[in-house]
Amino acid sequence: MRDVRRAKALVMPESTTQGTMVHAFIMVKTAAGKSEGLLAAIRDLESVADAHIVAGNYDIIAEVDAPEVYDVLSAVSSGVQGLEGVTETKTYIAMD
Repeated sequence: MRDVRRAKALVMPESTTQGTMVHAFIMVKTAAGKSEGLLAAIRDLESVADAHIVAGNYDIIAEVDAPEVYDVLSAVSSGVQGLEGVTETKTYIAMD
């Protein structure tokens, strides 16, 4: 079983209104040399709209669109964090 104690999520407690998607940014740290291989795998995840390798504190930023905040968290915990080579994630929910 994968240890996810270092995963962090900043979320709005309210449910979204019907018809409105939740847009989130997932910051991903990867093991050394794994970013390029993980980029394709992250882009292939169902709720991921786009993903990019970036310079800075994180290696990849993924954009997720989902019907509810719960679905964003599920995409992160079941999808991104389940990929071999992902060492840490941080989730930000867009407020606009």
